[in-house]
Amino acid sequence: MTIRWAIVGPGAIAHNFADGLAQCQSGRLVAVCGRDPARLSTFGEKHGLAADRQFGDVDAMLRDPDIDAVYISTPHPWHAELSVRALRAGKHVLCEKPAGMNAAEVVAVTEVAAQEARFYMEAIMYRCHPQIARVLEVITAGDIGTPVHIRSVFGFDAAFSATSRLYDSALGGGAILDVGIYPVSLARLIAGATVGQDFDNPVTVKGTGTLAPTGVDALAYGLLGFDSGFTAEIAVAVNRVMDNRAVITGTKGKIEIDDPWVPGRNAGPSTTQIHITTSEGTRSETLGDARMLFAFEAETVSRAIADGRLQPLSPAPTHADSIGNAEVLDRWRAELSSRTFAERPVTNRPLPGLLPRNLPSVPKVTLAGVAQPVSALIMGCDNRSTLAEGAIVWDAWMEAGGNAFDTAHVYGGGQHEKALGEWIAARGVAQEVVVIGKGAHSPWCLPDAIEVQLAMSLDRLGLASVPVYIMHRDNPDVPVGEFVDALNRLHDRGLIGIFGGSNWSPERLLEANAYAARAGMQGFGILNNNLSLAVMERPVWAGCLTSNTPEALAMLRETQMVHLSWSSQARGYFLPPALRDRLPPDTAPETCFGSMANAERRRRAEDLAQARGVTAHNVATAWVLCQDFPSLALIGPRSPAEIASTLPGAALRLSPDEVAWLNLETG
Repeated sequence: MTIRWAIVGPGAIAHNFADGLAQCQSGRLVAVCGRDPARLSTFGEKHGLAADRQFGDVDAMLRDPDIDAVYISTPHPWHAELSVRALRAGKHVLCEKPAGMNAAEVVAVTEVAAQEARFYMEAIMYRCHPQIARVLEVITAGDIGTPVHIRSVFGFDAAFSATSRLYDSALGGGAILDVGIYPVSLARLIAGATVGQDFDNPVTVKGTGTLAPTGVDALAYGLLGFDSGFTAEIAVAVNRVMDNRAVITGTKGKIEIDDPWVPGRNAGPSTTQIHITTSEGTRSETLGDARMLFAFEAETVSRAIADGRLQPLSPAPTHADSIGNAEVLDRWRAELSSRTFAERPVTNRPLPGLLPRNLPSVPKVTLAGVAQPVSALIMGCDNRSTLAEGAIVWDAWMEAGGNAFDTAHVYGGGQHEKALGEWIAARGVAQEVVVIGKGAHSPWCLPDAIEVQLAMSLDRLGLASVPVYIMHRDNPDVPVGEFVDALNRLHDRGLIGIFGGSNWSPERLLEANAYAARAGMQGFGILNNNLSLAVMERPVWAGCLTSNTPEALAMLRETQMVHLSWSSQARGYFLPPALRDRLPPDTAPETCFGSMANAERRRRAEDLAQARGVTAHNVATAWVLCQDFPSLALIGPRSPAEIASTLPGAALRLSPDEVAWLNLETG
């Protein structure tokens, strides 16, 4: 089987890949796409493509049934978007590095590839060259003992120009994004080899360097530290020539790679040398091949597609490997305060197509005192520290029909509120979203602290008010009337709408409302405790309360008070076993929700899920939403795919009998 390729973006590296395809046995070039007719024509003439195989429109090219796979070699900012479009069109994708402008984009792209069951790989061509496989063989054989350190660098001197793609932030400029992935990926590959894995991720990333006048990093040095004790010294530059070598030091010797990155880039042969030093001396190995560098990448990917694989085999980069690379690049750039356009509110833009087609939309409900309908699922914003991270998830949330966001003064030391505020400003959706703000967390659960913290939160969010405000904790040492008075003062000033309490006991909440009724003031309108099908056996955090008790459920039914559940999905308790253990042990699902009774609830959820064609996770979500009192569910997806996997639960309707049966109230 021969894979038919199209190239998007007929620049210099596209010519390299086309030349590589010409030397490939499993693939051939059949089309090219670009915006510049002159460049298209030149590219087509050089590589033997007729005029009708030169596309000026990406969508027209993606509709062509005679194209199996797409190689994307545009400037960096369009890599993720074009990858998603191609994957959604049913094409396999090889995308030039970097796979995205940040790790969140890379996660989203790889999720789309999995959803569409299409091959996807980030084009890190040196990883497909035989010399990398040989280096790993030498390490595995123990010739240099256990690797303990690597020094790898890649730098060149390009004259500064504010409009050059290397220096222009709008074009994804900067040394780390352009070539940083080379030394980072090799360091992580060798670190993985020391522990018997395809790669390893560093626990520490330190960096320094210099910024160009345009604000992008022109020169960067980095130090990586790994759990195994392995260390890496990395460096990149677009304004300085470096030696562009790699040296791997082991406990018994070292490996030196003369040309790790681009042997035979523009033409064959792609001959290179490695030097292996042991106690017996130094030996040199010449790795020669008549083909040029990109032929190995073209063959690797074409063969993988022909064989029906969705990811390549190591040492070519897998999805998880590319995500890990991107995470290091993000952390390295942050060390230099180098921000891409995706990390700036003025220039951040949505990435379309993040969710599969035909997903159910998030249902909306009406809450007394809130001007607009509120999505029954509430997006938790306690895990996104930057605009670039958050935008991917929040854009997908709005695409799914969600409009409610839960945040708090303490989350991320204020960074999470700031990131959400930047996204709201970037999208201009302040009038469309419903932001639930929280404050007064212990030890600052005091009436006088509420106003101060709210002012800080509103400033971070860029909002004049929040329609829903919740006290993050209760303080039983403070009379409830003092809290009611403080909250009503803020309500009367138009700073908050309805308000409530998180981790408040039903008794204290009823006491507060009795006080408010006597004083003619607004009372608590919402309770924000844990409520999940799995009963919380051990508090997830100190001071946390569950509403899944007979007493609390009875109060909610009697008063018909709105309940907003946190950990509505029991921190993943109803997910398959392989997905349950991603949290720290002290807050893992089994730690906080493990019990014989909950195991039976999970078994019943799994049985019902099988009968209804959904997952047990979806059944658990539906159980929260289908209570006989107004019940909303707070969720914490970290990627668009996690949103997609949650939505069927919002559309699932359970009968009162099923709700009771799942909670072990009936046999």
